[in-house]
Amino acid sequence: MQVGPFPNLVGSVTGAVVSAAIFVVVFVLIYIAGKAILLPVVDRSLKSRDLDTHARKPLKKLVSILVVFAAVAVAFGMAGFGNFLQSLATVAAAATLAIGFAMQDVVQNFVAGVFIYTDKPFRIGDWIEWDDNAGIVEDISLRVTRVRTFDNELLTVPNSQLTDGVIKNPVAKDQLRLKFVFGIGYEDDIDKATEIIVEEADAHPEILDDPAPSVRLVELGDSSVGLQSRIWIADPSRADFVKTRAEYVKAVKERFDEEDINIPYPNRTIGGGLELSNVEGLVEPADD
Repeated sequence: MQVGPFPNLVGSVTGAVVSAAIFVVVFVLIYIAGKAILLPVVDRSLKSRDLDTHARKPLKKLVSILVVFAAVAVAFGMAGFGNFLQSLATVAAAATLAIGFAMQDVVQNFVAGVFIYTDKPFRIGDWIEWDDNAGIVEDISLRVTRVRTFDNELLTVPNSQLTDGVIKNPVAKDQLRLKFVFGIGYEDDIDKATEIIVEEADAHPEILDDPAPSVRLVELGDSSVGLQSRIWIADPSRADFVKTRAEYVKAVKERFDEEDINIPYPNRTIGGGLELSNVEGLVEPADD
């Protein structure tokens, strides 16, 4: 009596379902256990080494990826699918060329993220400027950095853009120098204007006495003499920078008005005349 193919088919389907179920159960158990046990241990270890938030985040993400990889590898073997690493190597060898082209930008940004982590050109919460953009760093990952602009727009910037060019970090140090050029008239007293500029800097509570404020004559313009004020503020931020400079400039302007020191504005005088010739043939009297 010949046995049909159906028992073998049923057995194959049943075996595949059982293997898939084992794979899912083992993967979920290992993944949950790894996340619940390993991640808190790694987080406490990183905090004990006084690593910044921007440094801990990518490392924790890397650990999460390793937990997923380990869960897949163990579940692959427990389900009877064979050696996971050997199968992965076979698939990887076949897909190396395609993945290489597709992952160029990803790898570049990943490496750039590692450089940001190690070199620390900026941190979460810093105010940075690059190209024609500026904002506050909200998040740093291994691939992108997220920056909130001062117009409340969120920029997602590939890390390679922040490592290939020049990044300005005005708040990297504890002090920031501000410069502003005050223009006065040629007839005004330069020494008196300089004295006012320094006095208003000394009177402002957010402007430091050390380094002391200073004033330099920097330009002789068409209509004004330029006096550049150089002041320093502590623990700078974008808000402090704008607020302090605005208050300081306003105070100097009001003192200039009180002391009759002129702040001229450019003006142009156009002279000459317009002469027309040979217009007899162009203009003809109208017929009545």
